Amino acid sequence: MFSTHKLNMEISGALNQYMNICRDAFDGYSAKLNKSFKSVTIETLLLFMVIPRKINFTQLERYGKRCEQCYRQTFTKDFDWIRYNMNLMNTLFERNDRKAIAIDPSYISKSGKQTPWIGYFWSGCAGQAKRGLEILGVGVIDIDKRDCVMLKAEQTPDTITLDNEGCTLIGWYLKVLERIKDRLLEVSNYVVADAYFSKATFAQGLDSMGFHLISRLRDDANLMYIHDGQPTGKKGRPKVYGDKIDFNNLDYTKIQEIKTSNEDGKLYTLIAYSRAMKRKIKLVVWINKKGKHKLFFSTDINMDGRDVIDFYRTRFQIEFCYRDAKQFTGLYHSQARDIRRLDFAFNASFTAINAAKIMMKENSIPFSMEALKSLMFNSYLLDRFFKLSGVKPNRRINAKLVKELIDIAAYQAA
Repeated sequence: MFSTHKLNMEISGALNQYMNICRDAFDGYSAKLNKSFKSVTIETLLLFMVIPRKINFTQLERYGKRCEQCYRQTFTKDFDWIRYNMNLMNTLFERNDRKAIAIDPSYISKSGKQTPWIGYFWSGCAGQAKRGLEILGVGVIDIDKRDCVMLKAEQTPDTITLDNEGCTLIGWYLKVLERIKDRLLEVSNYVVADAYFSKATFAQGLDSMGFHLISRLRDDANLMYIHDGQPTGKKGRPKVYGDKIDFNNLDYTKIQEIKTSNEDGKLYTLIAYSRAMKRKIKLVVWINKKGKHKLFFSTDINMDGRDVIDFYRTRFQIEFCYRDAKQFTGLYHSQARDIRRLDFAFNASFTAINAAKIMMKENSIPFSMEALKSLMFNSYLLDRFFKLSGVKPNRRINAKLVKELIDIAAYQAA
């Protein structure tokens, strides 16, 4: 929540500060970009934070300085969103913090017959497959700061396209990560994903790229204790695993308790063998007071059990990025019927959120997209009013009136 004291610092330079953050992210950008493209991109990111309702090409022309066709052409150009967002990430996060790569597919509501790759995808909110689009979001989570920066969003092909390419859905997700693995490994070699990704094919695919998977298993997963007996000397393959783990009757001689301040349950860790994953895993078992359990794991068997649970729980920060992008920066507003334009719109939506987080950090203000969006819209509207009217206001005389005009919606949002 904003306070009156903290609001005072954002009034005069909110727009310039946000644009400077977007401009500075081009520093160290290796690809050659012309000045015009940079200018339009920075303005577009600002407009995504300013436009209050549906964000499409018509709205960009209405609120921006350029014609609709200019924005349409800009959205067809290639842009390295990963490198750009990594520059923003380095501003927001410390280099020595614990980090992981978070991935999460998300359903995007869309109608029509001409939108590319439209099909039926799983919607977690609806609990069923719905007609629309899907994007795979790739972000970086900071375990210590409990925050997420989105790096890239890529649209998922429909089932017909996947079948024609002889590719499964898991195979497509692995292809997306394969294309950007080198830059992701610069940040972390841990990939955190929800229970859908706890499959042997996905874990093996990540292994080949140099990643470890952290995820959650089904509560009824078939898990075995590691065999700790001596070799029998008989012919054949040595025994790898022992008895099946009964979570209602754990063998406490083979597991280690993780001390936690949470009194609602207990945490235990051990190295186990997963029949579904076909490998040894570092398993963390959460048992609540009612005796129900949840299973978390890492394919890195040397990972500390406390880190496994910390990494997985922080994964949920990527859901907040989706929430803010859908509510405030028009993630599902684009009406384009071109894959390149849709890709630009999806990534611009997430990048606008990243820049907003940096702005709040620089002003030492708790992150609130609703309050910041209101502040940015009021500042932009007033600035546009003065520029179009040709009146140059006396800032010293009108400071109080300007402050009141800009702050109205911000106070309501707080």
